[in-house]
Amino acid sequence: DTLWDLAIAEVEKRENPDDDGKRVEVWEKSILFMGNKNGGKTTIILRCLEREEIPKPTLALEYTFGRRAWRHNTPKDIAHFWELGGGTSLLELIRIPITSNNIRSFAVVLVLDLSKPNELWTTMEKLLQVTRNHVNKILTKLEKTNPEVATEIKQRMRNYLQRDHPDYELVDPFPIPLVIIGSKYDIFHEFDSEMRKIISKTLRFVSHYYGASLVVQKMGFNWFYGSLLHELICQMDYSKSISVDHSKPLFIPAGLDSLSQIGPPPASDRDIGKMHANTPLELWKKVFEKTFPPKSFCDVQDTKDPAQDLQYAEYEVDVMRAQKNQELEQYKRNASKSWKEMDFDPD
Repeated sequence: DTLWDLAIAEVEKRENPDDDGKRVEVWEKSILFMGNKNGGKTTIILRCLEREEIPKPTLALEYTFGRRAWRHNTPKDIAHFWELGGGTSLLELIRIPITSNNIRSFAVVLVLDLSKPNELWTTMEKLLQVTRNHVNKILTKLEKTNPEVATEIKQRMRNYLQRDHPDYELVDPFPIPLVIIGSKYDIFHEFDSEMRKIISKTLRFVSHYYGASLVVQKMGFNWFYGSLLHELICQMDYSKSISVDHSKPLFIPAGLDSLSQIGPPPASDRDIGKMHANTPLELWKKVFEKTFPPKSFCDVQDTKDPAQDLQYAEYEVDVMRAQKNQELEQYKRNASKSWKEMDFDPD
């Protein structure tokens, strides 16, 4: 099916009543996958869609979709999948999939490569900060144009915790639904037990603080990816599957953890006393980076020019591009020569 086919089918389902004379409601959800480069985002999307394909490197921002009926004789729900490539080097592209038109049905999946703990916090912090700033700008505009929708979105994220939850005033929920996935579990599982404990506790805290669901699973757990897609689209409750043992795969739906269960940051009281932090999140960051110092890296420098990638080679396009590059260089030389020859008035 093409996008036009999907659009026509959706309109027909909404406009034409079913056998009981009731209008058929079609759930539609948009999901942005982002995270470390080569962290497994494409693989997770393919598993969600149950597609047996070999993952290919993501170029900038890519889109696909899936449809599924969760019950017999019911309309198929539609999921729009966006995937941001390049790690943290293409942050400006986040504003493309998240708009005021789809903000009510948008969710974010942050995929963190557990095999690279020294890049974990930096990647997470940059991606979530830029996404949050963009969403907040949309909400600010909606407060003026459609205040009811803005209030609904904000209240929905505050409601992930009951008001009598002891952490209700201590957390700072992400403005839209968020799922954090720890990938490369097979490598992570071989880490020293203490290292796994520090990483797991930190991810539990961050997820709880942002009101996110946390998953640290093996890629082979197909049941999870089906439930993930179902949860994000239909907002179902999977609280019965909760698992918090750091020595095993983790699965903690939003709102089912607590600071008392997570415990204090994994550091001695003496070390914590020396750390100056204004927020709990900042304290956990300093404790985590004491064990896993952030690696100095630059995604921009590592990003290869797609035009030079052989997998995207197209003879006619490449010939035309080479010609235009020559014309551009000639234009630059002529412009530079003209600039130098210009006679400026000293006044």
